[in-house]
Amino acid sequence: MIVHRYGHDALLVEVTDHHAALALYRAARESGVAVRDVVPAARSVLLDGVHDLDTVERELRTWEHARVPATGPVVEVPTAYDGPDLEDVARAWGMTTAEVVVTHTGLEHEVAFCGFSPGFAYCAGLPEHLAVPRRHDPRPRVPAGSVAVADRWTGVYPTASPGGWQLLGRTDLVLWDADRDPPATLAPGTRVRFVVA
Repeated sequence: MIVHRYGHDALLVEVTDHHAALALYRAARESGVAVRDVVPAARSVLLDGVHDLDTVERELRTWEHARVPATGPVVEVPTAYDGPDLEDVARAWGMTTAEVVVTHTGLEHEVAFCGFSPGFAYCAGLPEHLAVPRRHDPRPRVPAGSVAVADRWTGVYPTASPGGWQLLGRTDLVLWDADRDPPATLAPGTRVRFVVA
């Protein structure tokens, strides 16, 4: 773990992987440490608005994460598996498209962090042997609700946007609504199950 001072009241903590980042995110939120916000990423966590940088930095240097089972709320994402890249993913996985659907819906994912666009959750859960590359030619417009995979992540595009992930299907679930509290359907720590619509 590497701890960096970031601005005048923040700490950026580099960790080994998204498991450690999510564990630190949970620990910081549950410990009652005096911070304004805790923001996880793939291999780092930003502690923003830290009231006592020296104390928190000292505590972080002695922190050891343990992998614990996910305990966040469960959100089911009803998915029509009819995406334009489903056959390409099936070839990459060495399966039929029907087996891809069974495999993907049989996994429990967990939101490790959010980014790219408001409400876009990076869902961890694909084992290493199912990692797939991003498309060589990103699409200029991916429809809102597209369920996609890239590397070992699954994501759902909350709004129409450019994108380079492999599209497995689509959902009608609203993932981002600025008028809702909270606006994001999928937040870090949420467990996600994709189900056939």
